[in-house]
Amino acid sequence: MSYGRGPPDIKGMTSLKVDNLTYRTTPEDLRRSFEKYGEIGDVYIPRDRFSRESRGFAFVRYYDRRDAEDAMEGMDGRRLDGRELRVQMARYGRPETPPHRRRRRRYS
Repeated sequence: MSYGRGPPDIKGMTSLKVDNLTYRTTPEDLRRSFEKYGEIGDVYIPRDRFSRESRGFAFVRYYDRRDAEDAMEGMDGRRLDGRELRVQMARYGRPETPPHRRRRRRYS
């Protein structure tokens, strides 16, 4: 978890995507539930840019891939805050062209 120092260096970490969270679930709640499987490097809950409310999913990053695999197996289907979690390996798809270099189409 980062405290105002910017995002952690996530290179080499294995990331799990955790779906079906309530809006009240905090990074600390997730950390407590997932840390029994291994050392966690980062917990991130994306927020709506306008309302600042949780978007209902999170990323839990482990230093060790085996820990992430154990957590996925152990936490998928478990209940947290009354909801059944769906846990899977996160998939990253970075665009080939950086966003600031893409052409924007203008429609008249």
